[in-house]
Amino acid sequence: MNCEEVKEKINIRTVLESFHLFPVKENRKKAFYFALDREEKIPSLSVDFVKNKAFDFGTGKSYDVISIVQQMNQCSVSEALKYLEKFDFSVQNEFHNEELTQKKEYEILKARKIQHPELIQYLKSRKVYEQKELVKEVEYELNGKKYFGIGFFNNSGGVEIRNKYFKMCLGKKDVTLIKNELNISTEIVIFEGFFDYLTFRNLEKKENLSSDYLILNSTAMLFKVEELLKVYDKIFLFLDNDSNGELIKSKIQNQHKNVEDCSLIYHGFKDLNEWFCSKEDL
Repeated sequence: MNCEEVKEKINIRTVLESFHLFPVKENRKKAFYFALDREEKIPSLSVDFVKNKAFDFGTGKSYDVISIVQQMNQCSVSEALKYLEKFDFSVQNEFHNEELTQKKEYEILKARKIQHPELIQYLKSRKVYEQKELVKEVEYELNGKKYFGIGFFNNSGGVEIRNKYFKMCLGKKDVTLIKNELNISTEIVIFEGFFDYLTFRNLEKKENLSSDYLILNSTAMLFKVEELLKVYDKIFLFLDNDSNGELIKSKIQNQHKNVEDCSLIYHGFKDLNEWFCSKEDL
């Protein structure tokens, strides 16, 4: 398959999601994302789902699926094509004509308790099997093929899917807010991903479950909860030790005075779960 066929047949949204990039604003035809090559407060990357292309208003640079991979992986065209081999080349752009008949590319077939041995082993390898009741085993069909994974639902009904080999989101990207069922909480604990949340629940004593929990599922989702955070007296941050985590931490600290950065607990590790998995005595 040549470059032009790849540009036409690989869905640009799917490629962006493979790098954990999700829209900040969107409609059926277009969406705005944060830039690929810099940190910014206002999204400047316009993605046209009809043309399967993107344009950065900050730099004037245009992107297709190949150049997006080149930018994110800092690689050659041939290396980008190799990266794109994992995508289903038979999938046409979801917009087939100017009438924009939107095709539903996935269907959730089952959501049940974790049963599959591979998923059980994966949870054990991440040392969060004890929290299996907080996630689901999700069977789904994507582009005509059936898959399964560990599912964690967000507030819009979308589901984060994880297994040993990949991670993605089915449906609309959103945060997951978990409220304390017993009392109105004045504290909230924030995580980037749900494996850090499961790890925290492993570490936290059951009798001290007094906080609300917020899993961003993507740092790009912070804008959805900026007003929500104002109602809490105390905010605890368990964010990743990377540039995105630092950016989100700075934004929250600049807007609130009652913020505690807990990333020092796992200093030298990417996130809470990676640190937890490194401890033989925990």
